[in-house]
Amino acid sequence: MPHFVIDCSENVLNLNAPDHTLLTVHQAAVTSGLFDEDDIKVRLNPFKENYIVGGKKQDFIHVFGNVMEGRTNEQKSKLSKLIVQQLKHIFPSIGFIAINIRDFEKVTYCNKTMV
Repeated sequence: MPHFVIDCSENVLNLNAPDHTLLTVHQAAVTSGLFDEDDIKVRLNPFKENYIVGGKKQDFIHVFGNVMEGRTNEQKSKLSKLIVQQLKHIFPSIGFIAINIRDFEKVTYCNKTMV
């Protein structure tokens, strides 16, 4: 059920194969032990234009993690650090790599199997 959406500068696609980046985030989420592997969703949104980082056009990666409520702040913090560590490893030249984790509310979440 967790969704990880990776926003990045388009040049990130030239530094590492997109599938490898997606699998790196997926594997970090699996390694965390918080999710079933088959439930993890990861998407990549490259930005060619219309972004700046620190007032300049420089490469960046920001992951938006959305998880079902119920996990502790400590669990989410460890997950964040794990994903950033893995991305830092495969993208050593990128100066800005970040993540934030948000909770889905169980009461408002719905997918097609629930209706």
